[in-house]
Amino acid sequence: MTDKTFKVQTLNAIDGAGLSRFPDALYEVGSGVQEPSALLVRSAKLHDMEVPSSLLAIGRAGAGTNNIPVARMTELGIPVFNTPGANANAVKELVLAGVFIASRNLIPAARYAHELDDSDADAMAKAVEAGKKQFKGFELPGRTLGVIGLGAIGVKVANAALGLGLDVIGFDPAMTVENAWQLSADVERAANMDEVFKKADILTVHVPLIDATHGMVSMQKLSLMKPSAVLLNFARAEIVDEAAVVQALDEDRLRGYVCDFPSAAVHKHSKCISLPHLGASTTEAERNCAIMAVDELRAFLEEGQVHNSVNFPEAVMPREEGTHRLVIVNRNVPTMVGQVSTIVAETGRNIANLLNRSRGGLAVTLVDVEGDVDEAGVARLRAIDGVLSARIIL
Repeated sequence: MTDKTFKVQTLNAIDGAGLSRFPDALYEVGSGVQEPSALLVRSAKLHDMEVPSSLLAIGRAGAGTNNIPVARMTELGIPVFNTPGANANAVKELVLAGVFIASRNLIPAARYAHELDDSDADAMAKAVEAGKKQFKGFELPGRTLGVIGLGAIGVKVANAALGLGLDVIGFDPAMTVENAWQLSADVERAANMDEVFKKADILTVHVPLIDATHGMVSMQKLSLMKPSAVLLNFARAEIVDEAAVVQALDEDRLRGYVCDFPSAAVHKHSKCISLPHLGASTTEAERNCAIMAVDELRAFLEEGQVHNSVNFPEAVMPREEGTHRLVIVNRNVPTMVGQVSTIVAETGRNIANLLNRSRGGLAVTLVDVEGDVDEAGVARLRAIDGVLSARIIL
């Protein structure tokens, strides 16, 4: 552990259960911190931010990282951490609420009831009986829920939907082994995305917003859906081609659209229900995200460990007792490990353990060294062509 204090600048309000995990003896934490070692954010937009030379890492208390210039951070050798799964239950519950809202027309019905004239009880009762016919919905058993994206949230949604009597079909070309283990065997695996669009009575999307998913729910995909089908979007607004959805609704080629992203095009549309981005807005989710983000930052700052980074490889190595640790971020090029080992050997120190992990064009090298490596040795490591950063943890 280093005897220097790490400085963490918070750019949004972060749940105290997370902040309390920073040891006072090691960390200075707050919104006014200067020359930060790390940034801790939720929704703050960092794309126009001037990156401090002191910055080692960014932690996002949430899953999405669209507010962070990830590619630029990668070029600078700065890991960006997120908190996948920490808000999964909160989003799952809201998606299920969306299913019920859509199937039973709950929001329009509630609006109707709210606007009834209550000055005459008998007249009000008659209006209730006369008006309810327009809100007739459908029951869930025997209907099919389509799930695009079977990550932490999609798996929870799929499994919970089975318990409601829905048939479930899902698709995810990059599903992890861990999530596959969690997914019920009763969920039908689609051969491709089009199959899900065709079969779904209710379709929900749970994919990250990247270039490949921007506008993924397009006019072409919507044309595959049943006219009686409902689309749910609690992932990111831009995953759905909003103009195409509105056109499909207007032409009665789609029954309804429920989303977490109000806009001028949808928030007053008679067949749309939009909520004010409530996906992770629970006490539990905010606490879970804060705790996970803080733990990830601490692991990297104090031990060089990389876990749940969106741009760095997973790099977790137990610390050898009685060693100092070198943390090297470098471009994924040949001979790098050999050059690092040579410099350590030339300092007269023995390597107790070494881990090298790569992801695309980036690599992380952790080296546990018996004895100290002086600043001159670390400077030699930084001077290697392709090394983006190097530091020693005592």
